[in-house]
Amino acid sequence: MGRRRTVWGGLLVSLAGLLSSCAGAQLVSFPYDPGGRSLNSSFAEQNPAIAGRYIVFTSDRRNSQDIYLYDTITRTVIETPGLNAIDLIESNPTISENGRYIAFTGNRDGRSGIYLYDRETRQLRNLTENLRTQVRNPAISADGNAIAFESSANGQWDILIYNRFGQPIRGVTP
Repeated sequence: MGRRRTVWGGLLVSLAGLLSSCAGAQLVSFPYDPGGRSLNSSFAEQNPAIAGRYIVFTSDRRNSQDIYLYDTITRTVIETPGLNAIDLIESNPTISENGRYIAFTGNRDGRSGIYLYDRETRQLRNLTENLRTQVRNPAISADGNAIAFESSANGQWDILIYNRFGQPIRGVTP
């Protein structure tokens, strides 16, 4: 089977390798919707991350950079009330395996933070509110209980790990 490529908001994505399983690669085709109600649109889609059945990404569909959640099984964009704040620029989203938690970098008033959105409670929390440094590139554990990210607190980019309540996790070993 040949590799099929799809243009995704200006980003060339190979879907055959993106959604693979133990049984081998699966060829998928997501619909295009110029109105922005699907995964592919005429708007800029950036930073896609996939976990389980969900794809999370940023897009400028509403004239601001917001986070969108797409369900690959129902093939719909899922509403996320309370996620996209008008005074927050969101980037680099990541999602837990069950789709409940979305972590991302947010920038408000020139300060970056790592934010966590809980789809069940519809609450948005700044996990790094007490850090007085730049942060970026979050990654979330499959169960959503740990968020790793980069911090420039020591004058270099170090990796910190916090729990979903915004507390540092100490003594983590590989």
